[in-house]
Amino acid sequence: MSRIAKKSVSIPSGVDVKIGADQIVVKGSGGELKMAPNALVNIELKDGALSFAPANDTREANAMSGTMRQMVNNMIQGVSQGFERKLTLVGVGFRAQAQKDSLNLSVGFSHPVDMPMPEGVTVTTPSPTEIILKGANRQVLGQIAAEIRAVRPPEPYKGKGIRYADERVIIKETKKK
Repeated sequence: MSRIAKKSVSIPSGVDVKIGADQIVVKGSGGELKMAPNALVNIELKDGALSFAPANDTREANAMSGTMRQMVNNMIQGVSQGFERKLTLVGVGFRAQAQKDSLNLSVGFSHPVDMPMPEGVTVTTPSPTEIILKGANRQVLGQIAAEIRAVRPPEPYKGKGIRYADERVIIKETKKK
């Protein structure tokens, strides 16, 4: 059995988990998240904790039990605490501005780049060179952060571009004559 699936997921107070045949629904103060369960994993709710076990002895069921456990754990953590991703803009004249449900980027192109935000993701810009994304769904948050970074990824010679706040860019040495 997967080592991560052996650990049960405790459900904090204020979070409601419903396990159905076709959906797992997690409700909390941060919103509501839904996911379809996998047939290879048996999920049990006992004493305020969720346990995950493979339905059979195949390698796929073993791997999926750990994956399902972590996905449900992320859902519970998302609706109770939420997730946050920070990006920084490095470059002269690079700016970001948050509107209601979109992000306007000025990153050295001849035109501004307007990125719509998906439902459940809020964007703030405390300074023109910082972007903070917040949301309950970790997968959607990571995907939109990757799409924002892909507009202008950091280049290896000067380090200009959009990068994650904790990302280290290794600068290459320039060509010598």
